[in-house]
Amino acid sequence: MGSNPGKNDYLDQVVAQQAALEGDLRTRKPASAPAPLAAPGAPGGPVRRGAMAKRADRVGPTPQGMQGGGPGPVEVRVTGFWRWQTVLVPPNAFVVHTRRGRAEPLHIGLGVSFRCNPATDSYLVVPGAMQTILINAYCICSELQGVLVQGYVQWIIEDFATAYRKLDFSDDEDPMRLVNIQLREQAEAAIKDKVSTMGVRDVLSDKQPIIEELTARLRAVAEGSADRNAKADSDRGLGLRIVTVQIKEAVVSSSTLWENLQRPYRSAQNQIARLAELAAQEVLSAREAEANRVAEERRIENERELAELRARNEAARFDRETAERLRRTTREHDDERAVADLAQETALHALRLEREQHAERAENLRRTADCDSSSSTVRSPSRPGVRGRPMMTRCWIWNAIEFGSRTPISAPPRPPKRSWLIRCRRSSRSCRRPPS
Repeated sequence: MGSNPGKNDYLDQVVAQQAALEGDLRTRKPASAPAPLAAPGAPGGPVRRGAMAKRADRVGPTPQGMQGGGPGPVEVRVTGFWRWQTVLVPPNAFVVHTRRGRAEPLHIGLGVSFRCNPATDSYLVVPGAMQTILINAYCICSELQGVLVQGYVQWIIEDFATAYRKLDFSDDEDPMRLVNIQLREQAEAAIKDKVSTMGVRDVLSDKQPIIEELTARLRAVAEGSADRNAKADSDRGLGLRIVTVQIKEAVVSSSTLWENLQRPYRSAQNQIARLAELAAQEVLSAREAEANRVAEERRIENERELAELRARNEAARFDRETAERLRRTTREHDDERAVADLAQETALHALRLEREQHAERAENLRRTADCDSSSSTVRSPSRPGVRGRPMMTRCWIWNAIEFGSRTPISAPPRPPKRSWLIRCRRSSRSCRRPPS
């Protein structure tokens, strides 16, 4: 059980625990009071003692709990002085009060307060609360392997009249210390006896047999025999009651053995986990392939739909552009045709107007000529004896009004003075001619 093959570590551990147990089982007595100091100024001489010291010598030492508020687990208050003292016990503590010369105690029970005479009385106060014992049992199983069993036992005082006679509550600091040690040793012995008949796997997997064996043994010791009619005092037990017994866990001492015990289960679990992982990977691969195929089909379908949509859009755009070019070409040709028609009409209208103007001018010239020829013989009757002017102006105005010339009606241009004189001379000559 150690690195050195010639050394037994388990034996050394057992010996050390035994020595510690012997030290714990020794009753702890309170330290004796220090000797009184000599009076100053009188070395080696008689010591002067007061009245209280003399009374203490006559009465004797103060019993347990007489000094109220001490360091013990139960706080007991003592009131009064000298022979007229009263002991006040908490309601959750057991007390037994005895007096010199009496075989039976005067007061016994839970939370009983009483009057006490320090010279003749004595009492014992014990906690009445439930106690818990922690157990760490180093056991050897049937396969000769070390196993550490951890548990706890909870007990309580049920019959204090029996318990204070059979158990040692004399420890001033912890009255329950010796009782807990004794019960713990009983529990460890019972656990070791039971574990020695079981295998390692049984100890680790099923703790109920250990609990049943430990409970039965502790109850037989603490509560006594199950036969209530037995009159022997030894069958009445210790006046205690076992509340509960539990085993928390069992640990294999050897780490190598613990790993070997865990290896089959871990290997099996690793195999199961690996198979589950492979199955999961296979399922995932199949699902991924299916998902990839569906995604590829969806992508191809989307690309096809997009190509069709692009083709339709291109066709629609081409149709729109072609229709727009046709419309623009038609519009341009229509506009050019309309402009040509308008230009032709305008030219025709201009020619027609020019022809009409030429015709009017020709007619006007003809009429003017006729007027000139007819008015050359007519004289102006305005003044007798005065040469009359030709009636060209009137004839021209008459012709313009008669034929509706579109030219503005205005006086004909006045010929130059010289030509006018020549024409006047000619007119006068013609007027001088006698009428034929």
